[in-house]
Amino acid sequence: MSNDNPLLTMTAEQIMCQKVITVPSDWSVDRLARFLTDKAISGAPVVNTAGQLIGVVSFSDIVRQAGSGLVDMARRDNDFYSSLYSTMDETLSPEDQRSFHDIIDQSVLVNDIMTPMVFEVSLETPLIQVAEAMVKGRIHRVMVTKDGSLKGVISALDLLKVMTL
Repeated sequence: MSNDNPLLTMTAEQIMCQKVITVPSDWSVDRLARFLTDKAISGAPVVNTAGQLIGVVSFSDIVRQAGSGLVDMARRDNDFYSSLYSTMDETLSPEDQRSFHDIIDQSVLVNDIMTPMVFEVSLETPLIQVAEAMVKGRIHRVMVTKDGSLKGVISALDLLKVMTL
């Protein structure tokens, strides 16, 4: 890698999304799915009633829980899930949104399906370390924090955008 590689020269603070949308841990998964599709985002940090960061939740978590029996998604075909994964950062069609919401058990909460481990980096973390954390952790987003407070989010797409400048 050359020294002008942005992964080596830029920090988390320079590319993070500062407008972080969080979701409460006590929302139903149905409400979460509606929220994610309405906002056209693939996931969000989860906060408890005190506003503390306690996890991360995404469409992948909703789909993964289908296999555990928590959420009944047997009525959807494979094409739906393939298109869901390939269009995570695009808005789902109104028909897909309705279908997605219709199959989610109202009693399952965000707290039941979220990933409780949060990958955090500081504002000063070099992007190469952010990228390495994403690869090693097989994750799509990291939280940027300062003194335990959430300051921003970096997604894999954010890193790809920097690399293509």
